Amino acid sequence: MGRVQDKVVFITGAARGQGRAHALRLAQEGADIVAVDLCADIASNSYALASEDDLAETVRGVEKLGRRIVTATADVRDPAALRAAVATGVSEFGRLDAVVAQAGICPLGPEQTAQAFLDAVTVDFNGVVHAVDAALPHLPDGGSIVATGSLAGLAASTTDNPALGPGGLGYSFAKRTVASFVHDLATVLGPRRIRVNAVHPTNCNTDMLHSDVMYRTFRPDLDDPTREDAMTAFPAMSIMGVPYVEPEDVAEAVLFLISDSSRYITGMQLRVDSGGYLKKRPQQPAF
Repeated sequence: MGRVQDKVVFITGAARGQGRAHALRLAQEGADIVAVDLCADIASNSYALASEDDLAETVRGVEKLGRRIVTATADVRDPAALRAAVATGVSEFGRLDAVVAQAGICPLGPEQTAQAFLDAVTVDFNGVVHAVDAALPHLPDGGSIVATGSLAGLAASTTDNPALGPGGLGYSFAKRTVASFVHDLATVLGPRRIRVNAVHPTNCNTDMLHSDVMYRTFRPDLDDPTREDAMTAFPAMSIMGVPYVEPEDVAEAVLFLISDSSRYITGMQLRVDSGGYLKKRPQQPAF
């Protein structure tokens, strides 16, 4: 216990799923949290996004662990809103030690337009840049930046799957660009010993995965696939034969990258993918 004792961590997309798992795991280990989420839907994204009630549940979880949390409802596409949220957190806690740029969407569907591509990129990549930009003025030498990528950004996807649509292409493009951004930013911030790393999950047991549009993506052979139908296809993303990893599995990797245990690790593309990368031809160098 206490691996990040009294550190302050800024997390985007913190209302549910991986973001909430990161907040709770870090709080378990002694961190205080600055939590941001949009708490609203985006039109091109066909599954419901997190709500204010979800963010309140994250607050309850962190406080139950005896740690403090400051929240803001903010869009990662709005850099001014993120800067304001970070400033509030720093004013409350007196410091900032790390940022986890987690917020993301996956607006799949063949009926989507170019707007879905743009939404995926502006949330999943621009949102990472905006989170880092908001946090960086407050990070001390030796701080930590963690961005959420995806196996989809490191391994070849089935681009001829009509269920992906423009949003699916935007998602994989954004996640590839996150990987490149982490590599380059780690080089720039190395002299300050600010570590910059990415975690790349495979399928993760969250609302994003358990959605009708994702079921159709994994089972394009069926008109109206169910969760049970999709569960037979999900293991295609894993060499270990599991359908998905848990958000808590990814949170363990994030904890490691923020803790002093990883003090000399930077520029890392850390795959939490049950070996999925090993099954697929890389789309780009693994840096």
